[in-house]
Amino acid sequence: MLQPIFLTPVFKERIWGGTLLKQEFGYNIPSDKTGECWAISAHPNGSSIVANGEFIGKSLAELWKEQPQLFGNPSSDVFPLLTKILDANMDLSVQVHPDDSYANSHENGELGKTECWYILDCKKDAEMILGHHAKTREELEKCIEDGAWDDLLRKVKIKPGDFFYVPSGTIHALCEGTLVLETQQSSDTTYRVYDYDRRDEAGNLRELHLEKAIDVTTVPHQDPDVCPKVTIKDQAVVTTFVETEFFSVHKWDIHGQASFSSDDRYLLVSIIEGTGRLTYQGERYSLEKGAHLLIPVGFNDFNIEGQCQLIVSHP
Repeated sequence: MLQPIFLTPVFKERIWGGTLLKQEFGYNIPSDKTGECWAISAHPNGSSIVANGEFIGKSLAELWKEQPQLFGNPSSDVFPLLTKILDANMDLSVQVHPDDSYANSHENGELGKTECWYILDCKKDAEMILGHHAKTREELEKCIEDGAWDDLLRKVKIKPGDFFYVPSGTIHALCEGTLVLETQQSSDTTYRVYDYDRRDEAGNLRELHLEKAIDVTTVPHQDPDVCPKVTIKDQAVVTTFVETEFFSVHKWDIHGQASFSSDDRYLLVSIIEGTGRLTYQGERYSLEKGAHLLIPVGFNDFNIEGQCQLIVSHP
């Protein structure tokens, strides 16, 4: 019988990380510089592990290869998405990601990296860097060469509950005091543009990737057209943030009970607030804040009840 597949995350220490992943979700993090929870991942640099059922102990990467029927028998060898939670205890580097074509030719066949952010929490008056003010590539290059960051970088105010779509080619950076759930293409390619002249534990400046960054940056900056849609489904408010060629991302805000189906697509689910219970064919599964799960293809007519918020994505 089909079951929801709960996943154990992988954690990544980062120079800008902190302890919020433990404080907010109760995760057993490796240090007080833990910046990333790779919650649903089949990437070679960190694959989630199945925590329940007949596939317990398998990596998500193994599951994708060995049990393709769970995913609708996809043609690709690569699991396409990666769900993260990021604790930006300090400013992240200013960075940009390539698209599929550039990454394929310059990064050994890696996918490009279009991503999006749901702001779980942030400090008062928090902001982030999203885009730039250069009108031409020559102006972009000159601002970078001169270190004219205040003139170049575009800052926007953020608050909990905000959603941002960040296509490849967008200069961006999360800033200090931000907790974010990120849905992205399954890629670990980042080109650093500026890193505040920070040094690593060995005292070395972190590597920048200026030539590639300038190559892939969209000039002039373009804000994507994002128009969230809200529908009511039983006792749930369903917000569809974005539907693109790379992924669709939704929030299910459940106050009571609601019925859902995965139909011909698998779903990646993260419980970001509250508790609930998923019921399928008479079996019940607890949903706790910080849990992450995969709902396979054909997982039809399941119920979720409780008081909880879920971020749900699919290709």
